[in-house]
Amino acid sequence: MSGASAPYIEQMPEESSKTGELDQDALHILPLEIIPLETPGLKRAKLIKNVRLDSVVELFRDLETGSGQVEVSRLGPVFNWPDDEIHPDETLVGVVCRLHSYDVYTLRIQLRKLGIDVESFDQLKLSKAKSNELTGYMKTFTLPLIKQIYGETNTDIQDVGQLIGMFSSPDKGDALKNLKLMASKLEISLSDVPKFLEDYGDVFMSLAYYKNCLDNLIPKVMLYEEATDELKENHQLKNDRRLMQSLNFVSDQLSDVTASITGRFESFDRHSEALWENITAESFAKVKTMIQSHHVTVGGVLCGLSVKMNSWQEQFGNGGGLVRKADFIMSEMRQGIERITAIEQSAPKISDM
Repeated sequence: MSGASAPYIEQMPEESSKTGELDQDALHILPLEIIPLETPGLKRAKLIKNVRLDSVVELFRDLETGSGQVEVSRLGPVFNWPDDEIHPDETLVGVVCRLHSYDVYTLRIQLRKLGIDVESFDQLKLSKAKSNELTGYMKTFTLPLIKQIYGETNTDIQDVGQLIGMFSSPDKGDALKNLKLMASKLEISLSDVPKFLEDYGDVFMSLAYYKNCLDNLIPKVMLYEEATDELKENHQLKNDRRLMQSLNFVSDQLSDVTASITGRFESFDRHSEALWENITAESFAKVKTMIQSHHVTVGGVLCGLSVKMNSWQEQFGNGGGLVRKADFIMSEMRQGIERITAIEQSAPKISDM
């Protein structure tokens, strides 16, 4: 596009989550059809985080030409909005683009704050494929629940929905008795136990989702660090002071933020394990509040790390020259990475909760 009124559209290689991952499971993609926009063409676009962690509207994506992106402030000329007033779609997208992550749990929280009804959107739930993928993670949280009610840990559970269904219609007399005991501890009626189980499942599904994201990230961070070690050892490049400063800066940021968020997950695990020592409505509410209060910051950190690591892997997963890697680190990897640290440092302290 050309001309004074034409927006700048950046051509970049395709940025995506792991192969086959749906947009609704991604941290960095928001299909704009799920928010109430007036402009039909804009509804077909997506809001994404680019490699510099800026939010841009992706108008098209093609394997050969890459991703066509435009800044939110330059949407007007693309969709022929009036010049003399701010279009409501620009205002709404402008608010949403400031979110640190577009994962379903962050979106639920932030869209509610904007007064947008989120319950009717299937896109604000993890896909069935992703839910099935998280079964192994969920067993950590479901086994104590099974043991509490059934007194055993070898029940064949495949997903959270099956778990809730099993508890809603227990097939053993002892299970029903234990469900009544749980209802008493929680100070709720027996008919409200399925709702509690749904809340329980959703809270810990979110934790399982974020842990899955982190586990997928750690190997990519390690591969990146190995690649930077090669740059630091290169006879010519190690004399480039600007490059060495960038390498150390990015590595320090990655090391600090991964150590911090890993520690947070360990704390979540400890509190989750302690929950079943004496479960009450209050103890569950505290754990629920603790985990949900970290959704926005955890999602933001993992989103930033995912975009950076995926971009590196897409550029150099099949190899690449040292000079090209060095240029990419200084121009792309370094840009915006301090935002990830700032998000992590803004997280509420678990000790205060």
